[in-house]
Amino acid sequence: MEHNHEVLDNQEVTLVDVLDTVLDKGVVLQGNLLLTVADIDLVYIDLKVLISSVESLLEAGEKYDRKEAVE
Repeated sequence: MEHNHEVLDNQEVTLVDVLDTVLDKGVVLQGNLLLTVADIDLVYIDLKVLISSVESLLEAGEKYDRKEAVE
């Protein structure tokens, strides 16, 4: 797959553009954190974060409900 980097190099992206896209489409972040001292696991944190607008989530829920009703 070939990428056209020229288009991206000349384009400015603002924080507002990024936030608009993230809230419109949604983003899922996932990660793990393990704190260990002397080979003893002290803390384990499993992080899962969903960032989206309420409107986008409601639309996705409606699409899922319609799909379930058909099946």
